[in-house]
Amino acid sequence: MPQAVWNGEVIAQSDDTVVVEGNHYFPADSIRREFFSDSATTSVCGWKGTARYYSVTVNGQTNPDCAWSYPDPKPAASQIKGRIAFWKGVKVS
Repeated sequence: MPQAVWNGEVIAQSDDTVVVEGNHYFPADSIRREFFSDSATTSVCGWKGTARYYSVTVNGQTNPDCAWSYPDPKPAASQIKGRIAFWKGVKVS
């Protein structure tokens, strides 16, 4: 089952991920919300839409903007609506 791990803690786990461009998108209900906080950061992808970011804090250390989602993706990326992906040192295996 795919897991997202950062700073020694499993922050998301699900056997229902969607892989897009090499990134596992986890269902929003599979993340451990106590580690996540909203970020003001956004970015725009031409075919997916506008991404919003989250920071993760585990054991007193924060990894800013290491998770993202597309709350209202464009039609071509509809399969990732309600899902969260990771980067910046978060290990997905």
